[in-house]
Amino acid sequence: MARPLSRSLSGLSVQGGGGLAVRRNLPEEVPVAVVFDGTTQAVMMASPGDIADFAHGFALSEGFVERLDQVESFEVVEHAAGIEARFWLAGDRAAALETRRRRMTGPVGCGLCGIDSLEEATRTLPQVTGDGLRVPGDEVARATDALRAQQPLHDQTRAVHAAGFLVPGQGIVLAREDVGRHNALDKLIGAMARQGIDPATGAFVLTSRVSVELVQKAAVVGCPMLIAVSAPTAHALRLADRAGITVAAFARGDGFDLYSHPSRIITEGPDVP
Repeated sequence: MARPLSRSLSGLSVQGGGGLAVRRNLPEEVPVAVVFDGTTQAVMMASPGDIADFAHGFALSEGFVERLDQVESFEVVEHAAGIEARFWLAGDRAAALETRRRRMTGPVGCGLCGIDSLEEATRTLPQVTGDGLRVPGDEVARATDALRAQQPLHDQTRAVHAAGFLVPGQGIVLAREDVGRHNALDKLIGAMARQGIDPATGAFVLTSRVSVELVQKAAVVGCPMLIAVSAPTAHALRLADRAGITVAAFARGDGFDLYSHPSRIITEGPDVP
């Protein structure tokens, strides 16, 4: 039986000095262990939906596998304490497992927690091409509003992130939600891979700031553009610029800030230096 994504709980709303009993739908989160060939490589707190998408996206974006055909078998196992996503890999992936191993639980909001070396946190990213991608500026500006229309769990709880995939001329073709922003992106990446959607053909749309781990995940899977409702960090922008990724931030209805590799966005205004 599937775990509920949210739960109605009672509380006390204190407004203007008075109290009022309320019930709120609050999002659930559970420990999800990602296991490769019998060894747990990561335990992340995540929303308990779309676990197969999350696990496959995590495996790809963190470099445990490079292609889904390297996965020999996969299963999701429910436990009272959480969920295990178990992979059995084809061929010799031991080196990749060692390189990307994690030893600590990664709390929500920190996609790099648990990596046990500074080198892994600042690893060199592949160059993203996506030279043929062109997105009209009005579609970039409306992207986060379009994503809002595909966030049913957020509508219930007002407490989760989402990641969507924007294809020029088609809008948001796929979206996933999670309590963690990096988990939402992993779920999206996994869903796209399992459906055969090429990340180079569009842009990731995010309901969060653009942080380092989101740029890293985009680069590893070859997505050339990030569109976000909030700000990027300075280091995330440096990484995006080096990796060849376009970053459009503060995308809210009528405009956006364009920072790196602007040629992929069709605008009527001046070029970004």
